[in-house]
Amino acid sequence: MSPILEAHEVEFSYTATTPVIRGVSLQVERRKLSALVGANGCGKSTLIRLFAGLLDPVRGAILFEHARLRSFARRDLAKRIAYVPQATPLAFPFTVLEVVLTGRSPYTPRFRFEDARDRERAMEALATVDAAHLAARRVTELSGGERQMVAVARALAQEPQCLLLDEPSAALDLKHRAALIRTLTRLRDAQGLTALVVTHDLHLIDPPFDHVFALRQGRLLAEGRPEEVLTDAVLGEVYEDPHVRTRRVDGRTLIWSN
Repeated sequence: MSPILEAHEVEFSYTATTPVIRGVSLQVERRKLSALVGANGCGKSTLIRLFAGLLDPVRGAILFEHARLRSFARRDLAKRIAYVPQATPLAFPFTVLEVVLTGRSPYTPRFRFEDARDRERAMEALATVDAAHLAARRVTELSGGERQMVAVARALAQEPQCLLLDEPSAALDLKHRAALIRTLTRLRDAQGLTALVVTHDLHLIDPPFDHVFALRQGRLLAEGRPEEVLTDAVLGEVYEDPHVRTRRVDGRTLIWSN
């Protein structure tokens, strides 16, 4: 199966002296659920923003379906890739449905309003994340976790081929974290959605995820199936913690630190 996203010797720096991403090459396979893990400050959020086309690499190239990302017009790219940041500032009292409808903008002709089909797609996206009951609520009235689910619904309303999520479960409780992973798994299986997820929830990766990328100080340290990456040796080096321990139990990897 050919990759949908590729990084080829990508380097990026916010300053002239401190590289954040250092020669990263990787391939995100289509119709797979992939996790991007690593310690705080290792470059995970920067890398996913490069994949979203929000940053341009200093060196190397980001490809979508073998074409350079920068070759796509913004509206065309938004029909292919949707990005959910760690936090979405929602300062104005729009309704949840109005916010999710903004995800339909790549399909709406300029100077025209959303139509019935757009509203239907927006409500389907809300239902997918079990948030349809929030449609008429003001986003300023929602909890942080509810806002995050609305952000995911807005991304799904774009009908993307690839979904990029930067710590989407950070504001969610355990129940809703697990529910989000189940939703992504269902979309992968039923619709062929590709998802790349930055996460610190290592205990939720195995078995739902197909692939794991591990970064350390801006470099790709390891990649492979969850059981190949979620090991004492790899995680100990990734997090610079010799006390990390893992154990495989009933097809699932348990992780803790002594």
